[in-house]
Amino acid sequence: MVVPPRKWISFLVFGIFFLNNTPGARAVAAQSTHRKTTSTSQKKASSKRRSSPRVRRMRQAFVASANLKPMARQLLQDRTPAAYVGVEGYARKHAQEDAGALAWLVAGYAHILDHDYAKAVDTLSRAKLKAGDLGDYVNYYLANSYFQTGHSAEAAAVLVGFDKDFPDSLLLRDARVLYANVLLTDSRAGEAVALLEKDRQPLRAEVEFALGRAYAASAQPAKAIEVYRNLYFTMPLSTEADQADAELKKLASTGSVPQPSFNDRKTRADLLLKGKRYGDAASAYEDLLDQAPAQERPGLQLAAASSMRRAGRNKEAKKALESLSGLPAGLEAERLFNLGEIARSSNDDETFLRYLGQLRQTAPTSSWLEQALLAAGNIYLLKPDYDHAIDFYRELQQRFPAGSRAAYAHWKVAWLSLRQGRNVEAKQEFEQQIALYPASSEAPAALYWRGRLAEEDNDAPTARAFYQKVSTRFQNYYYGEMARRRLAKVKKDDDPVQIALLDRIPSIEANSRVTPDEVPADNVRVQKAQLLENGALVDFSVRELQAAANEEKGNWLPAETARLYQDMGRYDVAIDVLKRAVPNYFALDLSSLPRPYWEVLFPKPFWPDLKRFSSNNALDPYMVASLIRQESAFNPNAVSRANALGLMQLVPKTGKLVAKQEKVRRFSATQLFTPSINLQLGTRYFRGMVDKFGSFEYALAAYNAGSDRVDDWLKLGKYRDPQEFVESIPFTETREYVQAILRNENVYRQLYGTP
Repeated sequence: MVVPPRKWISFLVFGIFFLNNTPGARAVAAQSTHRKTTSTSQKKASSKRRSSPRVRRMRQAFVASANLKPMARQLLQDRTPAAYVGVEGYARKHAQEDAGALAWLVAGYAHILDHDYAKAVDTLSRAKLKAGDLGDYVNYYLANSYFQTGHSAEAAAVLVGFDKDFPDSLLLRDARVLYANVLLTDSRAGEAVALLEKDRQPLRAEVEFALGRAYAASAQPAKAIEVYRNLYFTMPLSTEADQADAELKKLASTGSVPQPSFNDRKTRADLLLKGKRYGDAASAYEDLLDQAPAQERPGLQLAAASSMRRAGRNKEAKKALESLSGLPAGLEAERLFNLGEIARSSNDDETFLRYLGQLRQTAPTSSWLEQALLAAGNIYLLKPDYDHAIDFYRELQQRFPAGSRAAYAHWKVAWLSLRQGRNVEAKQEFEQQIALYPASSEAPAALYWRGRLAEEDNDAPTARAFYQKVSTRFQNYYYGEMARRRLAKVKKDDDPVQIALLDRIPSIEANSRVTPDEVPADNVRVQKAQLLENGALVDFSVRELQAAANEEKGNWLPAETARLYQDMGRYDVAIDVLKRAVPNYFALDLSSLPRPYWEVLFPKPFWPDLKRFSSNNALDPYMVASLIRQESAFNPNAVSRANALGLMQLVPKTGKLVAKQEKVRRFSATQLFTPSINLQLGTRYFRGMVDKFGSFEYALAAYNAGSDRVDDWLKLGKYRDPQEFVESIPFTETREYVQAILRNENVYRQLYGTP
């Protein structure tokens, strides 16, 4: 059996995905600016730390192996014979250096990705001579390769001293699991039990499964059953849970497996539901009914029916829900909500509203009613029947003014009042939105549109006050830029008006400005991470950095991690890293973050082709870059749930149609993963949208939701301008998509100037 390290399983399964389409190697001296940025105090502190021999050795290896990075990246991406020849040739040339050992490790790992363990044994054996501080990686994967080829004695010989040789290795627990499996193969189950029992905390599914096997092999079935059952019932989302179930069934044939308790089985069902395994959860709840106490049965039946609905089994769910009666008020509210959702999914609005009415009577303060009122408002928003939508949104906000959906519902009342031409009422609602929900995501829109109404009333001072608030507080938001454009047109007044309401908007946190700390170069794990980076072993490198961050002070980890992923061409991951590190970055001016942060958040990969094809189609390259950032975050291998492919997320049918227009010969869907082809076809397709609708706002909406929907939305009445159209888009995803792209385009322009 394969025994990859659990936390590192993505390396074996997703290794190619994480290393696809990387850019050319950069010289060591061209590392990102933020790695050199540091405070004076930190420099002084760093200078007092003497580099250890381990650090110096790895630093030397890092410098020596800089030229390996592009070859390693190519090998782990493509694993072609030519790529193997290149890396192995480098390894032979540097056979007496640590850089050569790194190259052999890369080649060995590539063979493991190819499941060619015999070749992995050969290359990893060559890496041992000069492995140095990479010895834990070399030994672990060498032992695993021996094990896969049936050489358990050799695997055991490599692993027997792992704890002593590499006590600080991140692979320590994984090596113990592997060693335990080797011991089991050699009929040394008792030793495997002793090894694994010392390593059970924190719980990991693969450790538990190996321990269960060890107990079973050592003729301790009761303990094996206990371990398997704990794994099956408390970690049901793991792959080992199904394996544990199979082992339990084998042991059950001996008659030695007692029935699990009701609480164990319910725990499993609840965890399956929480993990969104709805079909499995429904089955687990139904299976529980034969053992459930009478008072538990209604709740379980309802949970089963709800899980069926969420699994798409509406017919079964409806039958089960209709069979339930006499439920307590809380459960009855949930039952009615589920029945309403089933009706809504089949567009049976009359039945949905009937269940909503029953909910009002049965549970007037229930969260189920809150959700149903939101659904009702959305139904009428899409019809569109704005007056009825307003009624339901207003009821939701008034019944649940502190609920999670209240700010959104109140905003919809305000906005739809504007769309209905009731400007006086809309003004009041916009102001109330700011007063009641000043920190909500709808606040920028409320500020902007209240300014627009003041402008229409020729009240320039009030308009300027609202626009100025949006512009300064929501610097890089969509409405921040829209407000600045309006400010340029509004008559200036020497005596700006003071509006107390605007003081309700919370200020940006004083500590939002980021000054990055220096990466601790004298940390062993940091040096190890940088050395692994030269081998294109990016995920290994990131985990070493994370471990180093637990040892060192400072805020350097997010930026260093993002830099590493960006250097490897994983722009999507790099963007996500910094989004999580600085979630409010759109509210900040450019000076609040170091420029390398912005360049990671708004990168320019594939720029020559992107600019060329944008220009060929009379498109702003920054608009195209912004669209790509929203569609795929610059992952050329992205695949959506709708099977849209590549940078600009074209479905194969559209790609084929546009390829014919562009005279691309012998087009195939796989070509959409080639950045240049995807950009050529995607920009041409988007140009067609712009030509059809005459506005980028409409074209972007069509790119996301389809031309037919935009045609329908444009027929819903007159709009002041495209901005009113954008805010009126009834699909939240599409509305936020359009606003995000226009917002991103502005940030690109601020960062980079004329394209």
